[in-house]
Amino acid sequence: MKVRYLFRATYPSGSKFKSIASAIVKITDEAPFYIKPEALEVKVFSPDKTAMIIVKIPSVAFEEYNFEAEDYFVVSSSDLNRVLRRGTRTDVLVLELDKSVGVLKTVFRNKKTGVERTFFVELKQSIPEEVPDLDIELGVTVTMLASDFKLLIRDLKTVGDYATFHFKENKLHVYSGEQQKEYRAVLEEGSPLISVASTVDEAKASYSIDLLRLATRAASASKNITFSFDNDKPMKIVFELEGGGSITYWLTPRVE
Repeated sequence: MKVRYLFRATYPSGSKFKSIASAIVKITDEAPFYIKPEALEVKVFSPDKTAMIIVKIPSVAFEEYNFEAEDYFVVSSSDLNRVLRRGTRTDVLVLELDKSVGVLKTVFRNKKTGVERTFFVELKQSIPEEVPDLDIELGVTVTMLASDFKLLIRDLKTVGDYATFHFKENKLHVYSGEQQKEYRAVLEEGSPLISVASTVDEAKASYSIDLLRLATRAASASKNITFSFDNDKPMKIVFELEGGGSITYWLTPRVE
């Protein structure tokens, strides 16, 4: 008897989806996936509400994207991450939702040999928390290589727990320090920033370095990173995914 799936999608790269899962698992224990006509989406807060992640993979990024109706399903992010880590560059990823038996069927199909490996991820009965859309005007927007951003956060972590981002005179000053340890960097367009845009003359805010490190989990999924901030406002960090889609983080600022 042929199973009728409420949702079936085929993604061209099993290894790229692996990066998405590794980003989600650092934010939340349970990942709610929303099936929409225009995209498959994850939108969830961290347990302490200090961070939010939004993953959007447009339907056109899939080789196949079929669903009966708008719906959602929830899985353990660690269970999903363990399964998706098995994906390779030569695999196509097939996701099939079967709520009748409470599983997300995950199939890796080798593009060259056609060999399939099948895993089942149990669905959770949780009802996802409603997460509002954020529309916050931020005065400074910076684009840089994801690898440079990752290196910056690693350097900051060696000296402190919080990092201050201070934009002035068209340059970005980033610093951290405590107990006679200090790190400072001055970044500007071309060295090493790709671009800097601002609607303000000056902006300053501090963020937890541990939260910033969470965002670096998505660095392998994108060549560049774009982040925006303003005076004592949340930081928005966006990774554009090759082939379409994005991973977006919102991080709360430190309040003095």
